[in-house]
Amino acid sequence: MDGDGRTAPYDDGALLTIGAFARVSRLSPKALRLYDELGLLPPAHVDPHSGYRHYAPAQLERARLVAWLRRLGMPLARIREVCELAPDAAALAVAAYWAQVEADTAARRDLAAFLVDQLERKNTAMTTPHTPLTMRCAALTDQGLVRPAHQDAAHAGPRLLAVADGYGLDGGRAAKAAIEALKGLEDQDLTSADLLGALEEAAHRAHRAPRAHRAGGDHRAAPAAEGTTGCTLTALLRSGTQLALLHVGDSRAYVLRDSGLLQITHDHSLVQSLIDEGRLTPEEAASHPQRAQLLRSLDGATEFAPDLQLLEARPGERYLLCTDGLTGVVPAETIQQVLTAADGPDQAVRELIRLAREAGAPDNVACVVAEMTGA
Repeated sequence: MDGDGRTAPYDDGALLTIGAFARVSRLSPKALRLYDELGLLPPAHVDPHSGYRHYAPAQLERARLVAWLRRLGMPLARIREVCELAPDAAALAVAAYWAQVEADTAARRDLAAFLVDQLERKNTAMTTPHTPLTMRCAALTDQGLVRPAHQDAAHAGPRLLAVADGYGLDGGRAAKAAIEALKGLEDQDLTSADLLGALEEAAHRAHRAPRAHRAGGDHRAAPAAEGTTGCTLTALLRSGTQLALLHVGDSRAYVLRDSGLLQITHDHSLVQSLIDEGRLTPEEAASHPQRAQLLRSLDGATEFAPDLQLLEARPGERYLLCTDGLTGVVPAETIQQVLTAADGPDQAVRELIRLAREAGAPDNVACVVAEMTGA
């Protein structure tokens, strides 16, 4: 090793300058310097006086592998892991990565189709008479098989659907209070223009409620100081064919259409942020030790920052709101099968709870299912 800790230089005649190595490896000198800094592709020798980098011909194979993996879009941290594997293991790792890329692409394709459909609906809604809709719905919660207390809450009414997942010493009360703060919207004759504002203000009142208590050993960590109490909240408020969606936390909302089941909320959690940054795969997130840590919630202590959107509902669609006690143990494919096959919302929520319990139900579970039908 050199004094700077790098591999001892090869015979000077065998080494390539960074410019020459860049040409044969098809990596730019800038990329090579970055990969050196990251420990991904350190040069064979660095001149102690000039700082010039020199590379050995034997490093071309690794350099080309890095270049190919970058063309695939693989994150640098994952490339470093692949490069350290034996060829057979590296091949499996690349195949697994590409399978995840294809799954992510399919999910983005579904999301793009959903957005196109929503925009087209908004465009035609101005010129096409609305089809009157009625909404059949059902809600069900379950304590699960492990938790000592039930901290999930749910509501299904003529206009309002909501689920909340509490955490901390008084999480159950927080979740129920959040639902109660929204229930008054059932009695208000709101137009589509009022929906989002009314839903946001009701949730804001719940968020402002002082309920910071010391935690009593609950596994969930609030986004502010550890030990606070709060809850997630995901809700749909209907007026005619318009649906206002409010979302804070890692409970979820889905819609089942002809194109399949689509998640229409984005988790406000630490693991989801790591997935978004390419530092974690969805499979790794499922067993991450901090998978329950929230970045946003209703806790009376942090900034109120809900996701809000306005949707246009159509006859035949089914909507699911649920806490992570369901999605953490029941795969999305199974949820889609249940929502598709169920005779109605009552049967769907009972079957989803049954499947969660069958899978061990390590967490509380709450789910709401609604079906839009022509009046």
